[in-house]
Amino acid sequence: MTLSANLVDLHERRIYPAEITLENGRILQIRAVDHLPADAGYILPGFVDAHVHIESSMLPPTEFARMAVVHGTVATVSDPHEIANVLGNEGVAFMLEDAARSPLKFCFGAPSCVPATSFETAGAILDASDVEKLLQNPAIGYLSEMMNFPGVLHQDAEVMAKIAAAHRLGKPVDGHAPGLRGEEARRYFAAGITTDHECFSYEEGREKAQLGVNILIREGSAARNFEALWPLLNEFPAQVMLCSDDKHPDDLVKGHINQLVARAVALGCDLFDTLRAACIHPVEHYRLPVGQLREGDPADFVRVDDLKEFHVLETWIDGEKVAENGATLLPRLSVAAPNQFLAKPRKAADFQLFKQLKAAKLRIIQVFDGEIVTGEAEGSVSEIRDGQYLPDVSQDILYIAVLNRYTADAKPAVGFVRGFGLKCGALASSVAHDSHNIVAVGTSDEAVAEAVNAVIQAKGGIAATNGTGDTRVLPLPIAGLMSQSDGWQLAGEYSRLDGWVKAELGCLLRAPFMSLSFLALPVIPKLKITDLGLFDVDRFGFVGVELGEG
Repeated sequence: MTLSANLVDLHERRIYPAEITLENGRILQIRAVDHLPADAGYILPGFVDAHVHIESSMLPPTEFARMAVVHGTVATVSDPHEIANVLGNEGVAFMLEDAARSPLKFCFGAPSCVPATSFETAGAILDASDVEKLLQNPAIGYLSEMMNFPGVLHQDAEVMAKIAAAHRLGKPVDGHAPGLRGEEARRYFAAGITTDHECFSYEEGREKAQLGVNILIREGSAARNFEALWPLLNEFPAQVMLCSDDKHPDDLVKGHINQLVARAVALGCDLFDTLRAACIHPVEHYRLPVGQLREGDPADFVRVDDLKEFHVLETWIDGEKVAENGATLLPRLSVAAPNQFLAKPRKAADFQLFKQLKAAKLRIIQVFDGEIVTGEAEGSVSEIRDGQYLPDVSQDILYIAVLNRYTADAKPAVGFVRGFGLKCGALASSVAHDSHNIVAVGTSDEAVAEAVNAVIQAKGGIAATNGTGDTRVLPLPIAGLMSQSDGWQLAGEYSRLDGWVKAELGCLLRAPFMSLSFLALPVIPKLKITDLGLFDVDRFGFVGVELGEG
């Protein structure tokens, strides 16, 4: 088979009209020609998401692939620690087995932090021995993000054993060090950690790049750091990759890495540097079996109509056309639904929070739209009834609760949060990074209980209630994280629920459920909540909801 187009050669940094001959899934020959049809378009290497949790799309790998190839994605570097925290090795095996049925080239890592910390309850534990066994699997390409940066800094034996195993086996180690600067950052990356996707300011990204770290510019559904970090593409072009990290289905419908490429080029970034960040650097760093549009390479490439919008006309993987003109050519496949969900329905009284001190101020989680870092606010509520603190909608001070899903009768942890803007009702989700207990935010204990119980009844999912009898649920039967539905159907259902939460409940956030899902993650500053209590990430310890007297 021979294709004709303007070929974008990222190695020679030139564009020229060419004929590309394919044979047995590889590029047999590339030949320059004099003339092309006016609508020939441009052929370039396929896009690679350099760090993504497939589970956050709420889709299993085969269905994620059907949607991603439409946008020119041919490969991902994927950390399966979401499902690993629920199901352990069984969860990792599920992802590998399902991904193997798709032509998209998934590179999975060995989860390094299951659980992320000892300050929460997860469904599984992967110790250094388990991690080394995973790394010995040829299908595992790297050690996933090392979130336990205090463990690295303090030379924790288990943490260092996992890193050492990856080094022995010649596999890269991914970093995760939000806000870490100065000497601590130097020591963290000196342990042999080579990437970071958690930079949220230009100054942080530049400092880490100067240490030789590969900076992954992230733009997902919750964490959106592209605007802060894109100048690094010009300053450190050989050390930048592009990633989504977490991409909800409604966003995946709209685009993927191709969107970031178009934005970078529109801002004046060099075309070749941008495309190398999107197509070449992840392939080289993780040693992916992905073609780079050279003779002898696997035939993995995309055809776009121009080099501004990067609208994808065709996507090819191993010489097979997998998407064309906005439509996937990959078939839907049936998927199993492994799960672990033992929580039983709760009463409203389980989510009540009572006053302990005479004149206390409250410690409140402050949510920032478009960020997964949080702040710590102080405040007080206007109403206390029978010793119980009540949420104060007028000040946007709401209940937040996390309930252990792995035990039938666990007591939930309850605190306060600001930033959601709910005027009524509650949200709840079993997508709660990284242990995936049930996290909920609401305007009353009754509403929180109603939303939480809707998730429990579904054995996992996202839910919302207006507090007056209208409760809506999107079930996620695969580990309480993923759906068995068609991806476009799921995206529609998710969009409708998201829109209802904003219109009916008054939520102010761009991605309410994605923001909610990160409030239980005790490795991202500043204040979070796990099923065991309110957690100060900077102190790396639990704190009280009440600040003290006065």
